[in-house]
Amino acid sequence: MKFEIRREIPEDYRAVEELTREAFWNLNAPGCTEHYLMHQLRAHADFLAELSCVAIHGAEIVGSIAYSRSRVEETPTVTFGPLSVLPVYQGRGVGASLVRHTLSLCREMGFRAVVIYGAPAYYARFGFQPAEAFDICSADGMYAAALQVLELRPGALRGVRGRFFESPVFEVDVRAAEAFDRDFPRRQKRETPSQREFQKIAAMRRPRAPR
Repeated sequence: MKFEIRREIPEDYRAVEELTREAFWNLNAPGCTEHYLMHQLRAHADFLAELSCVAIHGAEIVGSIAYSRSRVEETPTVTFGPLSVLPVYQGRGVGASLVRHTLSLCREMGFRAVVIYGAPAYYARFGFQPAEAFDICSADGMYAAALQVLELRPGALRGVRGRFFESPVFEVDVRAAEAFDRDFPRRQKRETPSQREFQKIAAMRRPRAPR
């Protein structure tokens, strides 16, 4: 499958929100809020437009990745998400290509590290490691299996440890997200096996010992 990766432009916004909704609908929870998050993220000061890209197949946007500023204590990091691929194109290398392309951009731009929440089995292929290996925990002081770190150069996080803080934009207002979703075609919310797997990984947390 051939596709082009380029930077997202304002003319892409609605199509990206639609594909994000398609990609996440009933995936991690009944319905989804990721398309609303995408909408809100672009207007936030933490949004990194220069790293947010789309994958194009023919004339269609089939994948998208968004980046934002984050930090480990006071050390700046970057975070990606949502990472979205239209269901019909999933498993064909679109998401992996978006990740690799933008990680290369991160290195060129001099960022130190990328910290994300995601499925460890998937992101290990890009070099992500458990955040616990760096003594990095969630904002509420928990080691979490889903929290993962990639140093963009060897030793970039040497001496850096403590709590990870993603952008406040990720604290989604559920009611606002539901109102935003009414502007999209109606879809049925339902429970799926993928939600149980998501909940299993999300529950893999334990307290970080006091330092």
